[in-house]
Amino acid sequence: MARTGGQWPGSEAAAVAEQQRLRGLVDLESAGPVPGSSGRVAGVDVAYDEDTDRVAAAAVVLDLETLEVVEEATATGQASFPYVPGLLAFRELPPVLQALEKLATPPDLVVCDGYGIAHPRRLGLASHLGVLTGIPSFGVAKTPFSFSYEPPDAARGAWTPLVDGGEVVGRALRTRDGVKPVFVSVGHAIGLEHACAHTLRLTPRHRLPETTRRADALCRRSLAAALAG
Repeated sequence: MARTGGQWPGSEAAAVAEQQRLRGLVDLESAGPVPGSSGRVAGVDVAYDEDTDRVAAAAVVLDLETLEVVEEATATGQASFPYVPGLLAFRELPPVLQALEKLATPPDLVVCDGYGIAHPRRLGLASHLGVLTGIPSFGVAKTPFSFSYEPPDAARGAWTPLVDGGEVVGRALRTRDGVKPVFVSVGHAIGLEHACAHTLRLTPRHRLPETTRRADALCRRSLAAALAG
């Protein structure tokens, strides 16, 4: 798995400077893996214990065609960066990268529970991860953060632009009829059309992608086991 000079700064100012450096490395031109093609897609997520600052990350790999789980890995430790809005990647990425590195085969695509370029400095978790690993990535978030959008039509597959300061940074996408949308943004080396199409393929029964649902459950189990141990 490729790594592109990622640093883990110890201060907020240094972290912002690192984001500014890495944002120029984000690939916004590549279309990425074709929806419906064969391959492996990983979902990543992180769980925390607020009392101890213990953290557990999970990477769950699904077959892109069948959505069957083919591999999973976890990593636990202590959070090494405080919670600061806009700098969440520096808190979550160290254990996420450890979990991804434990996989026998790197995935062809990574879906993050969060944002890509829908970020104040256009370098959210999915973009940061994609630049460091070289793996096409995008984010699917549960809430629109501070960005604006018009509600999409009620039918599954309907979408409207997610906008920040007049710039389109993603889409509000309806994955279930009449259910509130999710918020898809490009991370790295994949286009928004493909990211949304993959999101719909990953949501055959629920609002959130199967990658996110399974990674969330696994990191919570891993954290509980770490705390019990």
